[in-house]
Amino acid sequence: MKFQYTARTKQGELQTGFVESVNREAAVNILVGHDLFVLSVTAAEAPKWYEPFVNLLNRVKPNDLMIFTRQFATLLEAKISLGDSLRNLYRQTHNSILKEVISDITSDVDSGLLLSQALEKHSNIFSQFYVSMVRSAEVTGRLEEVVGFMADYLEKEVGLLGRVRAALIYPAVIVALFVVVVGIMIGVVFPQLEPVFAESNVQLPLVTQILLGTGNFVAQWWLALLIVLVVFAMILYDYLQTAEGKIVVDELRVRMPVLGELYKKVYVARFAESSAVLIRGGIPIAQALEISGHTIGSIIYRDVLHEVAEAVRGGQLMSQALAEHEEYFPPLVHQMVSVGESTGKLEALLSRIGAFYTRDVDTMVGNLVDLIQPALMVVIGILVGLLFAAVLLPIYNLAQSF
Repeated sequence: MKFQYTARTKQGELQTGFVESVNREAAVNILVGHDLFVLSVTAAEAPKWYEPFVNLLNRVKPNDLMIFTRQFATLLEAKISLGDSLRNLYRQTHNSILKEVISDITSDVDSGLLLSQALEKHSNIFSQFYVSMVRSAEVTGRLEEVVGFMADYLEKEVGLLGRVRAALIYPAVIVALFVVVVGIMIGVVFPQLEPVFAESNVQLPLVTQILLGTGNFVAQWWLALLIVLVVFAMILYDYLQTAEGKIVVDELRVRMPVLGELYKKVYVARFAESSAVLIRGGIPIAQALEISGHTIGSIIYRDVLHEVAEAVRGGQLMSQALAEHEEYFPPLVHQMVSVGESTGKLEALLSRIGAFYTRDVDTMVGNLVDLIQPALMVVIGILVGLLFAAVLLPIYNLAQSF
């Protein structure tokens, strides 16, 4: 997306022009990275309606991003410079989209931009969590350590995603076949049987009445239903892109049964790992908390950590401030932080918290994956039974009437 900007150089000269970026915030970061004092940044053109679909097609698979990050971490650990590492990655990458992105990042870094600013221009590939972790590493000078952490994190994420997909393939096929069968029954079979049932005055079960009514309604109003669904999807998508919509999504994530606990543990693990890296790098605790809030990927946790940071600046211990938010940070967190504060090993205890909740998330996801297949099969079995009952019971009643 193109933005028009007005800025002043360090010498006070007025400068205007255009800058390409994914959003306004990223455009401002690019200009600041060029040592400009930004006066105004406005969209030069409205985003095209098809841009979300283009971004969906031009995506990089999680596995490709994982391999890129692991290779990046290996090169940095070998003490190869940032620019040379990126050029080596360009030669080693086979994914054409990612290859082009690496070329853009290399050019931006060579021109003076920070790595986080270069990554932020490609937010459809590098998540907010990824960019924020790199930005925190630039503050502490621990880029090698953070990229290694991100490689480990992505490997675990890809592994969990693979397990979930493998567990869902068979149920997904069954659900798809069930939907096809229901469509055939409602659209073909029931319309042919309805006149027979009507002539014989057979008492229809409630399930049969519901399916017949649904079939007739869909047959008459399918076009209107399609339009309503499309309009609703577009309105919902636009709402979820707003600040209020993102807050609503975050609230739903942490308040959902079972999954809410999973999300909380993921956020706590991210908070602990990023805070440990920052504090180990010499960043003051309050500032480390604020930076961690932006790396977690949750607006709710970001605001809570800002409150904790302000409490720490006011003289309160970090453990005491976290204890006031037990809804988001379990008692174990502030208890271990308290131990770290008393022993002078806060960053070590935070690393242990991160490792503990990461293992907890792995276990919880594994248990959920193991439960998905049997739970879905039970639900589908009940629905299939109801479907056949809706067909066979009226036929049985009809046979009894003769």
